[in-house]
This record gives sequence, C-alpha cells and structure tokens, in this order.
Amino acid sequence: MSTTPVLAGGPAAAPHPGIERGTAAYRRANLALFLAGCSTFSLLYCVQPLLPEFARDFGLTPATSSLALSLSTAALALAIFAAGALSQQVVRRRLMFASMALAAACNLLAAFAPDWSLLLLARLAEGALLGGVPAVAMAYLAEEMDARHLNGAMGLYVAGTAFGGMMGRVGMGVLVELGDWRTAMAAIGAIGLAAAFGFAALLPPSRRFVPQRGFVLQRHLRAWAAHLRDPGLLRLFAVGFVLTSVFVALFNYVGFRLAAAPYLLGPGKISLIFLAYVFGMFSSPLAGRMADRYGGRWPLAAGMALMGVGAVVTLGSSMAAILAGISLVTFGFFVGHSVASAWVGRLAGSDKGHASSLYLLFYYFGSSITGPLGGWAWQHGGWGGEVALTASLAAAGIVLALQVEGRGRARVG
Repeated sequence: MSTTPVLAGGPAAAPHPGIERGTAAYRRANLALFLAGCSTFSLLYCVQPLLPEFARDFGLTPATSSLALSLSTAALALAIFAAGALSQQVVRRRLMFASMALAAACNLLAAFAPDWSLLLLARLAEGALLGGVPAVAMAYLAEEMDARHLNGAMGLYVAGTAFGGMMGRVGMGVLVELGDWRTAMAAIGAIGLAAAFGFAALLPPSRRFVPQRGFVLQRHLRAWAAHLRDPGLLRLFAVGFVLTSVFVALFNYVGFRLAAAPYLLGPGKISLIFLAYVFGMFSSPLAGRMADRYGGRWPLAAGMALMGVGAVVTLGSSMAAILAGISLVTFGFFVGHSVASAWVGRLAGSDKGHASSLYLLFYYFGSSITGPLGGWAWQHGGWGGEVALTASLAAAGIVLALQVEGRGRARVG
C-alpha cells in the first residue's frame, strides 16, 4: 500500500514521481529484477528436464516423479499468498534477497539428498522460500514504476523469468550430460546464490512505499476479499491458472515422449527444447508495449490462442512439428503472463501486494494441480490425451481473457 511521507512539523512531502524509462534507476531496477526472475525460475524449474532421470533412478512413475516440481510450486503458491501480506510490513528488497539466498541453499541440499523423500522435502522448502520473490517483485514494479512504463518494465521482468527458466532447464540438461544430475543441481544452486547478492546490490530502495507497522490479520483478509470480489481481477486470476496449467503440463511430459521410441533422446538433447524460452524473452517486452498502446484484452486472448494452436501442432510426429508447437506455446505463454501480470497491478489500485499474491496463488496452483493431472493424461491417453487437456484449457483461457474489463486510464482492455 502506498503512503505519502509527512515531514515532522510540516506539510506532506510531494509524492515521488515514479521511476521513468531512460533513467539510471530504471536500468538498475530492471537488471535487479531480471536477476531475481532469472534466479527464481532457474531454481524452481531446474528439475523439469530431470523427471525421466528421477523416474529411472528412484523407480518412479512419471506422475510421481513430477512431484519434484509440483510440490515446489504448491509450496510457492501458498508462500506467495503469505508474502504478499508480509511485503506490506517489511522492506521489500530484504525480503526478496533472503528468499533468493535461502532457496538457492535448499537447491544445494536437494542435490545431495540421499533418497527421494529427502529430495522432495528440500524441494518443498525451496518452493516455500521462493514465495518471497514473485509477488513482491510485481508489487515493487506496480508501486515504483511510472504508470506510463509499467507494462514495459513488467515485460522485462517476465523476460528475466523466461531466461531463468530456459537456463535452468537447458543448463541442467547440458550439465547432466557432462556429469550427473546431482552436480548439475548443485551448480544451479551456486549460481542462484551469486544472483541473490547481485540483486541486493542493484535494486533501488522503495520511494513510493512505506512499510506498515504491525501485522493485522483482519486488514489482510479484507484486502484479499475485496480483490476476490472484483470480477476483472477474479478473471485474471483464473487466466493465471490456465496459463501455467497449459505450459507446465506440456513441458513436464514432452521429455517422456522424446525419451521413448522413436526419438530415444538423452537428457542433454531433450533439454534443448527449452531453448524455445528465447521466444518468451522477446515476446514479453513486446506484449508489454502492445498492452501499453492498445490495451490488454486482445494481446492476452492472442497469447492464449497461440498456446492452443501450439499444443495441437505438437501432435505431429516429426521433431520439426514438435519444436514448432512448443515454440508457439512458449511465445503465447509469455505474452499472456506479461500482460496479465501488469493488468493485475493496474486493476488492484491499493494493496497491490495482495492482488499480486492472489494472481500468483492461482498461477502456481495451475502448475501443482494440472502437473500431476497431465501425468494421468499421458499415462492413459498418450500425447493425444495431453494435447486434449491443454488445448481445452487454452480455449477456456481465451473466453476468460475476452471477458476481463479494465478500469484506470479509461479502459485497459
């Protein structure tokens, strides 16, 4: 919640105008939050290309091996919910730094866990700790950025998440080929620690936010309830659920498809499919600029449509068709996530941290719920079952996107 500082014995100080594009503060904030997004999502998703390895080494089914990711995202969803409230009471930069550093340490512990249960425990703790980053980063941008540049800045942050997701997955696959999955996970953890210290050195302090004193649960409950009563925000929360449901379900199980006949690819080659994240790095800032100029509704619906089309394209048996479909899904996902993230901050008004935490709660529940459900679809329906599930969700996302109504600068959508 933004407040205006009052000088002792004098009138209220003029509010800070916000961070404008082209300034040193804008560059530092974007670089710091790029590091935060990169570290968070490389740590979170580095296990995704390892799911076939876990299934083989620990004697697991595909759905059970996916718990290494699903438990982390479930813990992250719940932690984000709490972090959105906590971010109203504490210095946001400190909260994000502590979350990044401790989560990286948990990844190191998971790398050397002697059995499956302890690995899952470390991953559960890692997901919970990472909850202090995404919602707080979104709230920081919504508070501190000049409103004219919010979508563009949010797009750059989401591009950082794309880069982190790509490097975590591709780097993991390459490192596994050179050594083993334990060494690879340890390397990702060490890189995450370095990113945490870089983030702390770069991020400008908040100028338009003053931490509130005391934790009043009733006030937080009222803020969450108010956001859930807003039809526009509620639809955006549902959009977040759909976005990550489609994305994670496809990426979780494409590795199993490519590891089986007729492809018979190893982890290193399978991980190269995550280079499709490059499309996300370009589509996120582009989507932000489009939403700044034209409104959010049509870019959001277009992103959902691309995901649905991409899912259907992967039904082709050639590697070219699979890669083309995955690329379309990735492009559409990051368009949708970038636009929806910024739109939540704009619609929320006050209590942006609470709104961001609700959006990300739905977003990560999509991964946690649909991830194992995708395993069931894969086991019982093959890749056709996977596509039927994800394409249906994408169609529902288009309907939701077209129904979101904006307010603020006239009309957002």
